[in-house]
Amino acid sequence: MENYVIKYPSYFDEIEDIENDNIDVFIETEDGFTYTLVVTTPKYLFSYMDKEGVDFIPAAPPEVIVKKLSKEVIEKAVKTYLEDDSYWLKLYFLAGTNEGLFDVKEMDKILDKIKRTNKDIFG
Repeated sequence: MENYVIKYPSYFDEIEDIENDNIDVFIETEDGFTYTLVVTTPKYLFSYMDKEGVDFIPAAPPEVIVKKLSKEVIEKAVKTYLEDDSYWLKLYFLAGTNEGLFDVKEMDKILDKIKRTNKDIFG
């Protein structure tokens, strides 16, 4: 995808520690749709675990992980999510919705098919 605009929250320039935070970014595509992605840093993930007193990140929708929250780095990362007909942009966005796109029963059917294929291949 070539025609898109990345929009940042109004507080973007006020982020105190660009290596220890997370933000939502908005990708407006040429068809008028706006995707939302959470962009976070590794330090923020560690800070979260320390704050919550846990040694793991609980299951949650996927986030784009960058070393620092600069427009340059975010734009480089987002560009990779737009490759291959925006496959990863779409997947990350849909994984964060509550629309039931990833219905557990449908996922189980796909996994069963993969298991059968693997059994045929590996015995």
